[in-house]
Amino acid sequence: MKYDIIIIGGGPAGLSFARSLADTSLKLAIIEKSDEKTLSHPPYDGREIALTHLSYKLMNDLGMWQQIPDDQHSLIKNAKVLDGNSPYSLDFDYHETSRDNLGFMVSNNVIRKSAYDAMKGQNNVTVLADTEVEKVGTDAAMGWVELKNGKRLEAQLIVAADSRFSATRRQMGISTSMLDFGRTCIVCTMSCEKSHEETARECFHYDRTLAILPITGNNISVVITLQSEQTDNVLAMSKADFARDIQRRTENQLGKLELTSELFTYPLVATFARKFHSNRFAVIGDAAVGMHPVTAHGFNLGLQGANLLAVEIKKAISKGDDFSAEAVLSHYTSQHQRTAAPIYHGTNALVRLYTTTTGPAKFARRALLHLGNIIKPARGLIMDQLTDIKSVEQA
Repeated sequence: MKYDIIIIGGGPAGLSFARSLADTSLKLAIIEKSDEKTLSHPPYDGREIALTHLSYKLMNDLGMWQQIPDDQHSLIKNAKVLDGNSPYSLDFDYHETSRDNLGFMVSNNVIRKSAYDAMKGQNNVTVLADTEVEKVGTDAAMGWVELKNGKRLEAQLIVAADSRFSATRRQMGISTSMLDFGRTCIVCTMSCEKSHEETARECFHYDRTLAILPITGNNISVVITLQSEQTDNVLAMSKADFARDIQRRTENQLGKLELTSELFTYPLVATFARKFHSNRFAVIGDAAVGMHPVTAHGFNLGLQGANLLAVEIKKAISKGDDFSAEAVLSHYTSQHQRTAAPIYHGTNALVRLYTTTTGPAKFARRALLHLGNIIKPARGLIMDQLTDIKSVEQA
């Protein structure tokens, strides 16, 4: 079977990339190991995604946002960053921007469903669900994929969107920087007695990091990062003990808390592909950049990368050029790496600083918060990264 583009991975990056090419004559195939039911109705996985204004715009342009019911998204209007047990915080307020909020909160499974719903009516896309890739390769003339069911597919371009541990990326010889933090992320939702006031809180305690994110109703998403060997102790806690522990760590600012979901765990490993392409092959989403969640850039970068690649492909088509040519894919790599590399390395440096408990590190942590409040250029840079409003205004 021959296609123009084969996309490996039916997550939000792969689906949004396919949707971005709806106005072309390209014949696309999406290969996804999950079955059709899981694709169309993804189960809740504990992850609540903070979206920037650029992601909001892209999702609107793709018809994804329109698929999300009003009661399934919420706003972030304020943000606070705290260090240790100090009451001092680095504060951000939407009044400092040209918008009425800093960002948006949507459950990961809701985003996945919106991407699928926006894509499913696209006539030029074939979805091969419940299907796994065995091998992938390319030559001067084409790319090809061998499936575990024995079938072989061919296309001008293969695009991998199959997670930060992408097997196809490895088969194509793209080396990847991988940073294992030795930590585990525990996520859940809780209801709170007091209003969360649409405020996101990032608390860098000395034994763990605790993020409190406002979601629909008077509920919060709780994101804990801690040493992996401590994970079992947290998972063994009763619901009541867990709620009391989070209530204590938030100094009762949200009143009585109640656990409203199970606890989900994810290992913290960051990845960055050396290149985002090779011959007739490109990586997008987590297969290109897998972020630590502390700065909430993972999904946003994935959506931007998928859009960048789609834009480059459509430019080539409009000129009558080969959309899978080295020059096209190289331009995508350089553009996306120029955006992603500073965020990736900056996030990792921030994580190292705020998980180090030596005396000099504690001093540096406190100083950084104070400087962020008083130095306008630094504050503006942080705000730009947090909201991506400037990118929307420049588009």
